[in-house]
Amino acid sequence: MKNPETLTLEPIGYVHSGKTLKFEAPHQPNSSSSEVNTVVLLPGKQFEIALEDLAGFERIWLVWWFDKNKTWRPRAMPPRGPAKRRGVFATRSPHRPNPIGLTCVRLISVDGLTLTVGPLDLMDGTPILDIKPYISTVDAFSDSGLGWVGEIEELIASSPRYEIVVSTLAARQLGWLESNWNISFAETAFEKLRIDPMPHRTRRILQIEDRYRIACGPWRVYYRVDGLQVVVEEIQKGYSDESLMLPGHEKIIDREAQIEFAKTLFSGTVS
Repeated sequence: MKNPETLTLEPIGYVHSGKTLKFEAPHQPNSSSSEVNTVVLLPGKQFEIALEDLAGFERIWLVWWFDKNKTWRPRAMPPRGPAKRRGVFATRSPHRPNPIGLTCVRLISVDGLTLTVGPLDLMDGTPILDIKPYISTVDAFSDSGLGWVGEIEELIASSPRYEIVVSTLAARQLGWLESNWNISFAETAFEKLRIDPMPHRTRRILQIEDRYRIACGPWRVYYRVDGLQVVVEEIQKGYSDESLMLPGHEKIIDREAQIEFAKTLFSGTVS
């Protein structure tokens, strides 16, 4: 029997998470978060029947498609630990020969074609390929070796966490963005910086002269490192005034907020 050269897959539904930026999606779901998301399956496919009996499970596996990635690489740069490339099959990198992802999530409820789930690491609109129950007696092997990941886990556990200190200006800028535009990215950025504020490609951190910059979607956080303190000095927009006004750039995320941010904070003060 000849093996098929191609396979055809169709989504059974889509994720609704509110995460429109890759920066907002964690590398793994935060199990301690109270975050609530939904998975909505497609109508007219008899999926209502397929969901029968699922509500009794506390956790489920979501099999999904990395729809934002178009290429793959045989080696990947993990976001944690030293900047060392690993064989992609030894990582959870999205850049895979077949961009299939697997996430275990807490199942809160099943209502018709809508599954309400807990924290997840998927962007809004991610296609779902399949759903399977998580069965702890066969899916969990707590004493299994972790390979190179175990070494990184030990390194992180033994390393001190950095303290975040936010300047008056940065605090006012972040407060203005949240109160006026409901834009909040600080905690996601700060958690990354608490672990390691040094430059790393996958964390989108650069050193610029004597301070550092981390990209948070269309926003930039500038900071200095003083011993075990990360001193957040200011927030800046990620697009120039000119690029925000070019034809065809109306779809830039947070575009209107960035335009108003430039007007309001140009002198370094918040009105």
